[in-house]
Amino acid sequence: MVFFSPTRGRLTLEEVAREVLEYAAGDPAQAYTLMVGSDSLVRDATCFVTAIIIHRVGKGARYFYTRKRARRMPSLQQRILYEASLSLALANELVEELARQGRTDLAVEIHLDVGTGGGTREMVKEVIGMVVGSGFAARIKPDACGASKVADRHTRGATGKRPAG
Repeated sequence: MVFFSPTRGRLTLEEVAREVLEYAAGDPAQAYTLMVGSDSLVRDATCFVTAIIIHRVGKGARYFYTRKRARRMPSLQQRILYEASLSLALANELVEELARQGRTDLAVEIHLDVGTGGGTREMVKEVIGMVVGSGFAARIKPDACGASKVADRHTRGATGKRPAG
């Protein structure tokens, strides 16, 4: 799996984990939040973006993302469940890689692209249950910036505009 970083370019998961640990070591007295979130956009195919964000609370963040294209998936429920499964799979891989590199104390939050308003409100309990049942904390909109801000940003086209559909 290839990740992209605005500051570091293309990275492997091992390199992403190393970057996360270096960032956290840069100011060890600070609190950190490690987030994984996914978003999708349907065009002729469906573009899924999953992001890893290390947030130095109150003092900035670094992020890394990966893109995956899949067949056209117009069902919102299907996309939301797939986004959650992508986030869970990556969070598990990230936790394992961080442990290989000697760090087991960074808890991962899964940021879900669902909220109590709009078309996803009926799915909130289901996807939260899926995440919590997998051993991770779950965040929904408006507290799910990993999905609704970072991952969303990289599903857009080159113009930065979100196309209709």
